[in-house]
Amino acid sequence: MKTFVSNSTESTRMFKANWMEALSKVHYSVPLFIYIPVIAFFSWRGLSQESTTATTALFAVLGGFLAWTLTEYVLHRFVFHYHPSSEWGKKIHFIFHGVHHDYPNDALRLVMPPSVSIPLATGFYFLFKSTVPALYLDLFFAAFITGYLCYDMFHYAFHHGTFNNPILKKLKQHHMQHHYADANRGYGVTSSLWDIIFRSELKK
Repeated sequence: MKTFVSNSTESTRMFKANWMEALSKVHYSVPLFIYIPVIAFFSWRGLSQESTTATTALFAVLGGFLAWTLTEYVLHRFVFHYHPSSEWGKKIHFIFHGVHHDYPNDALRLVMPPSVSIPLATGFYFLFKSTVPALYLDLFFAAFITGYLCYDMFHYAFHHGTFNNPILKKLKQHHMQHHYADANRGYGVTSSLWDIIFRSELKK
């Protein structure tokens, strides 16, 4: 079953209000300008702690990356692909993710707009602050945001780029199959780890 409507790189209008329409679109480079300084700050703060060792730094970074891959999977599978029955719910679903499946190459709706990503990042920081030991928190969060930034950049590249690297080619193929073959499987974008664990791999 194919789930796309258009392969145009142009944006379809979603809102009548111009300011709402503007908030729903973003150039792929914008997250770089916002989050590279955030990553640098939390990395510096984490590494400048006297109690930080190479081992604690490694565990914090690996934990942050792993947390991102799980977050990416859970959000994509259970939030973005939740199919509400009400008309209001269907409209919200279309705004959040349905438009991407209907217009998968819309160049201005391939990375998360700051109007969504900044509140989410802030919420995750306070969640981690209450659950992750202080010694690990800053580097954990820096790695988590790095994972998110990789997700945004790779997601854009998978729709608009070509790759010679076999790993990136495989990841792009995995995501394209999610779009054009079976939207109910293959939820990982930067990793297929959780698709394997939760048995939602794309069928060959």
